[in-house]
Amino acid sequence: MRILHTSDWHLGRSFHRVNMLDHQRAFLDHLIETVRTHEVDAVVVAGDVYDRAVPPLAAIELFDDALHRLADLGVPTVMISGNHDSARRLGVGARLMAKAGIHLRTDPAGCGTPVVLADDHGDVAFYGLPYLEPALVRDTLGAEKARHTPVLRAAMDRVRADLAERPAGTRSVVLAHAFVTGGAPSDSERDITIGGVASVPAEVFDGVDYAALGHLHGCQRITDRVRYSGSPLAYSFSEVDHRKSMWLVDLGPDGVPAAERLPCPVPRPLARLRGRLEDLLADPDLARHENSWVEATLTDTARPHEPMARLAQRFPHVLALSFEPEAREDGSGISYAQRLRGRTDQEIAEDFVAHVRPGRAADTAERAVLRSAIDEVRTDEAARESA
Repeated sequence: MRILHTSDWHLGRSFHRVNMLDHQRAFLDHLIETVRTHEVDAVVVAGDVYDRAVPPLAAIELFDDALHRLADLGVPTVMISGNHDSARRLGVGARLMAKAGIHLRTDPAGCGTPVVLADDHGDVAFYGLPYLEPALVRDTLGAEKARHTPVLRAAMDRVRADLAERPAGTRSVVLAHAFVTGGAPSDSERDITIGGVASVPAEVFDGVDYAALGHLHGCQRITDRVRYSGSPLAYSFSEVDHRKSMWLVDLGPDGVPAAERLPCPVPRPLARLRGRLEDLLADPDLARHENSWVEATLTDTARPHEPMARLAQRFPHVLALSFEPEAREDGSGISYAQRLRGRTDQEIAEDFVAHVRPGRAADTAERAVLRSAIDEVRTDEAARESA
């Protein structure tokens, strides 16, 4: 059976205030074409269909269109809710959509009830484990503790119990939305840490042929049988080195999966640039990034005038700007009290200006303003003491 594994669409999400809806639509066009050209037998979507619990109408319409197109292809689709989704909202109409081959799994109580599909070699049972918020599902699943590992293990116990009752040779696929130990996170995933722990061991998925994971945005292999598809689009500059893709998984008659990465369309490459402003504007090697979305970190000792506007003249798609001056007098190894000892209020105030504005100390006019303010404070204090 040929399975297309994808996840983390985050429909409705923007990228540094850039509306991504057109790019998400282009990805879904690509997904539909991939299903058609690669003769996919089933599509699995491992959570975070939407970016938030109440998505914008345009995102809902895009999702609705994708479901209709998948149903028109006659290719069964199994999807689960992620930690960004509202499970109850996403699951509305699930029984009706199942008649069209779109199987939504959003109820934790249904972890052990699979969608069963068949090929020439027999049945394949698809188990959907939506994102399991430990405190909310512990009692439902009978987990020992309200922690990620006990809760996911309890859900997988239901999967293994159901699978044991099925005919010999039944192959199995689990969809799960979780942080599995060994996976590499990025800045764009929402923290799901509970009790100081966010991850679960890959061994929790023992006993199934393939675990199609969602949540981490980088496409990655944990084991041959446990993989993340990652998000189809980049949603933070920490994903600059990601190669966005989906897994095309061929599940053989013996249950051994063979996986191939299929690249996703890249609407615009990402670039992280670092250096002094004038160097970034003049370096010929940076010409390849002039059409990229750019995050720039300036290392000038003094903050340049209108740096964003000047960067945008060469890099019109610059989206983020930060400052990390190369040289700063931080008084390393000297306590705050020691740095202040023997210094006047005027000197301390002038040092503060130089600290927050590296490379440019207070000028004559600014020193006069500081002196006037300090004198006024002293006068007021003296007046209160004498009243």
